[in-house]
Amino acid sequence: MKAHNKWLTAPLAAGLAATLLSGCGTEQGGDSGGSGSAVRVGMSDEIMATDPAAGYDPGSWLLFNNVFQSLLAFPKGASEPEPEAADKCGFSGGSKVYTCTLRDGLKFSNGNPLTSEDVKFSFERALKIADPNGPAPLLSSIDSIETPDEKTVVFKLKVPDATFPSKIASGAGSIVDHREYQADGLRTDGKAVGSGPYKLDSISDTEAVFSANSAYQGNAKRKNGSVTLKLYQGDREALAKALSDGDVDVAYRGLSADDIAALENSQGDKGIQVVQGSSAEVQHMVFNVKDPVVGKLGVRKAIAHLVDREALVQNVYKSTATPLYSIVPAGIAGHSTSFFDTYGEPDKAKAKAALRKDGITGKVKLTLWSTPNRFGPSTDQMMEAIATQLNASGLFDAKVESVSFEKYEKDIAAGKYGVYVRGWVPDYPDADNFTSPFFGDDNVLGNRYENALITGELLPAVAASPDRSETGSTYTKVQDLVADELPLLPLWQGKQYAVAREGVTGLEWTLDASTVFRFWEIKKG
Repeated sequence: MKAHNKWLTAPLAAGLAATLLSGCGTEQGGDSGGSGSAVRVGMSDEIMATDPAAGYDPGSWLLFNNVFQSLLAFPKGASEPEPEAADKCGFSGGSKVYTCTLRDGLKFSNGNPLTSEDVKFSFERALKIADPNGPAPLLSSIDSIETPDEKTVVFKLKVPDATFPSKIASGAGSIVDHREYQADGLRTDGKAVGSGPYKLDSISDTEAVFSANSAYQGNAKRKNGSVTLKLYQGDREALAKALSDGDVDVAYRGLSADDIAALENSQGDKGIQVVQGSSAEVQHMVFNVKDPVVGKLGVRKAIAHLVDREALVQNVYKSTATPLYSIVPAGIAGHSTSFFDTYGEPDKAKAKAALRKDGITGKVKLTLWSTPNRFGPSTDQMMEAIATQLNASGLFDAKVESVSFEKYEKDIAAGKYGVYVRGWVPDYPDADNFTSPFFGDDNVLGNRYENALITGELLPAVAASPDRSETGSTYTKVQDLVADELPLLPLWQGKQYAVAREGVTGLEWTLDASTVFRFWEIKKG
């Protein structure tokens, strides 16, 4: 399958690409009229695209989730999608036919009606353009789309895909006006026309301005009149200063673990509150299974027996993350603790035994590759800590090399690195999104690992299961196999944080495993 660019561009909450906001508890009620004060949000991510066919990064999906509607959407705090632009949706034909009926009275922000023609156009356009930075891989199970009338859309899938509702509830399912977008080309004027709760009024490298879309028909209840998004392009110091100086009301994604810890210790002193939410963002250490050193299973097992996750999250991340012992994070159905069950607590004797079983008697020379900032501002520090742990055992001679992201990606693709770090921001909160992209040809890890049982039997079986609660045992088998063969080593699962100035409420509803930052939930004053 094609590599997901969300993997490549996400500045993980590990370090922490934290979600920052202010907040004084839960805000009840609200209407869809867009009343309320304007809110200023600061973010360290860039918005790479305003056209849904071209964006697959966290900043772009933030824009898509607020400006465009999808047929379904994730309600706050939930992992099961519900109808949004659709009135109802359902499977038939053994999870191979998915039919949606649209709400009455849907309109785009320009006043044009939204019909089944626009839905069909939007999906076919994303697939046809197949932009390398776009979400087309998530839609690859679509075989054809039929529109028997203006309100009905019928998706016929190539294979059974019970995760299809979650996929189209993500930014990949954004519906555009067929009169405003070319069928075979990207929009290049920086404008966006959707039917979501907000309109994009303007955008530059440093700021995006959103106002209430009075034509919106959906489930969101806006608690503010407009949102100005300040873009700090990776400058976490500038973001922190903007929050402190009152230039923004909310800081979202970008503060380090030290920043979060300091704010938690001093919150209240400066009228700032830190709010913690759940997250399914993860970070892994990846092994190139064809590498002359870590291609040996005994080396990988020795590393798995030595890495102390508890020390990493406490010393490097100041407890703003939790240890992860599975490729499927906690809070996602199908999660198990396969890596803890297999390797347990750090154990030098077991690490030594694994090396000796593979005929290795001397110190293992190893380079751990990293890249600064892309997967969180503490990534290099984490890899240095892991190298120290390995060397302290007397079994390894490990060092860390940190290179630019451009070189990092190029060298991974060329197979030059044996050990490197990856972070993953999920597209949708289902175990499928933490497994399917990682295995088979051209997987997002780039580690040359394949397992025919996983890709040929286990994953297709769970993909066909419409009852996601019944997939747990199969996902456990996948996780057990991965723990045994070690193409990667899970390290930690992030927490989401919100830091904001006094008088801002509702931010806890933007911090859940769906990764949807809901502008409409934020209220100021």
